[in-house]
Amino acid sequence: MKKLFVSGLIALSSIAFVSPVFAQEAASLEELSQMVREETISDTQESRERIAAFQRQQQQQQSMLNAANAERNREEARSLELKSVYDENELVIADKQQQLTERLGTLRELFGHLTGFIGDVREGIDTSIVSAQYPGRTEFMEAMVAQMASQTELPSIENINRVWSETLDQIIEGGKVVEFTAAVGEDPAREVVRVGNYNLVSNGEYLTYDPTTGRISVLPSQPRAFQADADDLQNSPEAINNFGIDPTGPSGGSFLGALVGMPSWGERLSTQGGLVGYVLMGLLSVAILIAIFKFIQLTIVSGKIRSQLKSGTANTNNPLGRILAVHETAPNVDTETLELKLNEAILRERPGIEAWLNALKIIAAVGPLLGLLGTVTGMILTFQGIALYGAGDVGGMAGGISQALITTVWGLIVAIPTILLHTLVNSQAMRIIHILDEQAAGIVAEKAEG
Repeated sequence: MKKLFVSGLIALSSIAFVSPVFAQEAASLEELSQMVREETISDTQESRERIAAFQRQQQQQQSMLNAANAERNREEARSLELKSVYDENELVIADKQQQLTERLGTLRELFGHLTGFIGDVREGIDTSIVSAQYPGRTEFMEAMVAQMASQTELPSIENINRVWSETLDQIIEGGKVVEFTAAVGEDPAREVVRVGNYNLVSNGEYLTYDPTTGRISVLPSQPRAFQADADDLQNSPEAINNFGIDPTGPSGGSFLGALVGMPSWGERLSTQGGLVGYVLMGLLSVAILIAIFKFIQLTIVSGKIRSQLKSGTANTNNPLGRILAVHETAPNVDTETLELKLNEAILRERPGIEAWLNALKIIAAVGPLLGLLGTVTGMILTFQGIALYGAGDVGGMAGGISQALITTVWGLIVAIPTILLHTLVNSQAMRIIHILDEQAAGIVAEKAEG
């Protein structure tokens, strides 16, 4: 009895744990039991409804599956029919291609040559500067090439004749000098002169034509030697004018582009010398300033000495006057003493006369050495680049060697004028010293005779 009571409590406690809401609302065990029975009945009814819904869905899915299988069977049958039609069409196409090949015969080779010829003509016309005046002349040729490549269409006789006509017009336009209006750079309308198939000029400037964009622009660097002729060609009323054309041609001239792309000697010397070039520029400036200063100084001194030679009294504002003053201050000394005093006075004057001459000599000697240093350094960098990237870029290698040799040119530019200036100034100084030696020797000779 005790065990039965304990089991009842456990069952009730489990029911109370599962359905806490009913346990809280029940006032007695009878009510709780009644509520449990009602809940069980409700769960059973809900389960039956769920089973019925699942069975209905299963039936629907089975119907859909049957419909899908039927559709697959129909498509498989259709696929077999289409495959049969495809195989029959393959045979028909092979037969038609055989007929096409037989009927074309030698025309196939002709069309092959025609396709290559049209490609060459189209490239020549598109890259020609004549297209700057007459754009869009090759659009129909692209359609012709597409027709011949498709193997289903043939070009018409009219289009073939048009290719011949455009080729003939290109040849004719290549021999004309005409003027037309076109957009040049930012200028929307500008008078342009086309010289055959060689060059475009406007307002004394050479122009370049870009076939990829169809734009005309002014060359960034102009061939100055021919600009005057270009201006005369456009504005002169004469029928015949001198004009410099680029014979390399139809795209506006590759030779002209390379020519104007090359830096001038002034640009080379100012930009490609590097640090050594700037040092040599400074040395040349210093040498010129020293030479100008010494030339002015020695010219003034020479003038004062000439005035002293005409004067009977010693004037201490010039070297000769100071030497003569030595003789006047000691008129009674013996000949040997007088000679020594005069030589001493000349030695005192020589440093002032010869000042800065050695600096010119040193600059003249150091200039080529610095230029050689820059050249060797540049060659080392060039060969290092060759070792890293190879010698495939001959233009870059030649440009590096050219840039390295610029410092040697600078060294010679410094040395040659400096040597000439040193010679000029030194000869003037030597003339002054010669006059001093000559006058001092004359004074000693007069003293000896007396």
